[in-house]
Amino acid sequence: MVRILGPRVPPFLRPLAADLQSAFSALDLSLSSSASLSRLRRHRWRRRDAQYLCFLLIALPCLYFMTAPPFPLKLALPALYTLLLLLPATSQFFLPGTPILAWVLLFYSSRFIPTALRPTINVTILPTLESVWYGANISDILTRYRHWVLDVLAWFPYGLVHFVVPFVIAAAAWVWAPAKGGRDANEWRSESALAFWARCFGWMNIIGVLVQIAFPCAPPWYELLYGLTPASYSIPGSPAGLARIDELFHSHGYTSTFGASPMVFGAFPSLHAGCATIEALFLSHFFPRFRALYWGYTALLYWATMYLSHHYLVDAVAGGCLATATFYVLLPSHLRDPSALPSLASLGREKLPTPATASFGHRRVWSAAADSDFALDDLPPESPTTANAHPGAPFLPRAPHNLRRTSGTAPGGDTESRLAAAAQDSKTPPRPFVFPPPQLAAPPPAAGSTPSTTVSARSDEEDEGDLGVGRERADRETPATSPSLSAQGQGDKGRF
Repeated sequence: MVRILGPRVPPFLRPLAADLQSAFSALDLSLSSSASLSRLRRHRWRRRDAQYLCFLLIALPCLYFMTAPPFPLKLALPALYTLLLLLPATSQFFLPGTPILAWVLLFYSSRFIPTALRPTINVTILPTLESVWYGANISDILTRYRHWVLDVLAWFPYGLVHFVVPFVIAAAAWVWAPAKGGRDANEWRSESALAFWARCFGWMNIIGVLVQIAFPCAPPWYELLYGLTPASYSIPGSPAGLARIDELFHSHGYTSTFGASPMVFGAFPSLHAGCATIEALFLSHFFPRFRALYWGYTALLYWATMYLSHHYLVDAVAGGCLATATFYVLLPSHLRDPSALPSLASLGREKLPTPATASFGHRRVWSAAADSDFALDDLPPESPTTANAHPGAPFLPRAPHNLRRTSGTAPGGDTESRLAAAAQDSKTPPRPFVFPPPQLAAPPPAAGSTPSTTVSARSDEEDEGDLGVGRERADRETPATSPSLSAQGQGDKGRF
């Protein structure tokens, strides 16, 4: 198990570290391919599984047209994907991430589609729709006022944050969003929020790329560079406004990246706007606390796509509509109200040992002397050996010599260190303890006999000498018939 919590973790990071450790403890780290094959044989097929047939139909022509890497090296891609699915440790991520992998493969291989099979590039339709629907070319108006501060403000969401946010959302959904739940009436296991995120994000991009391939449109930078002349697929891509960022930072990263883009004429719909919209929808649904921040980022990215001359307003609107439709069509019914569903962080805590601190609630058992000579004892959870020795038997308190007094330091050194060491071997939660335990009830005194009691007495010298030294002292059982000893016992009760 991955250990994240430790004494060196700052206090303000302990809640985050605890959630991460809980999420890691819930992972399946098995590398047995037989377990995956057995799970496949037991799988109950449903209509949603038809999407994997669609992914296969997408992957076959992509691999067929792909020339880099050449055959037979490109066969390593499906072989690697199959291997990742056979291992339970990796299939739990790559199987639900298949829609995203299919989108990446489709986007990359679109450059290898023969020109004879491609449709004609539309150059005038987008600016015409922009002028008809909005009364002016909004992108052209926004690009008239340029400043390096505006360039940086547009570059940050469009050229930087856009590529990081999907991974951040996936990590947050993995830890804190609803995890995979129980089975429904058809014995189908419900989908986790992480799997839903991969499915809606992947399908939104797949549909967008298919539309861009079937309906290629020139972006605003083409109109600025070439006018409304007919375009051809031999024209390289342009960084447009991001070229000013390269000039500002004395680099050529965006110039070379957009110059080698596989989708030069993919202005409609804007997948930058679509990704920002579906990210805001997902975060607002599962983490609504910062809803204003999510939609503020979306509005900023909408503006950046037009300011940098990569998209018209009609492109951004189309991307937002595509994202909204994809999100609500694919949203499963059990995730429509995610507030009552457990997250992976909460489910993972069930596999963690019980923390050896009182704030996390380790076992408290009633002492053998129920007459307040001893207080409720703080003990680590039961060990597997003790828990499984007598299955089904009720939990019993430990022997009196394991009990501690309420004053002074517990024998055996630091209490938290002792409890933490004992909690390492614990794998099962403690059994509930019925109070008061009937086994501790004292037998009634015989008729005519003089009742006698015993008290656990320790000298002050022992208490002072055993602080932090060891657990090598034993209780001395002394009959309370002597008046002096009886008085001493009453004094101990008053102290403890």
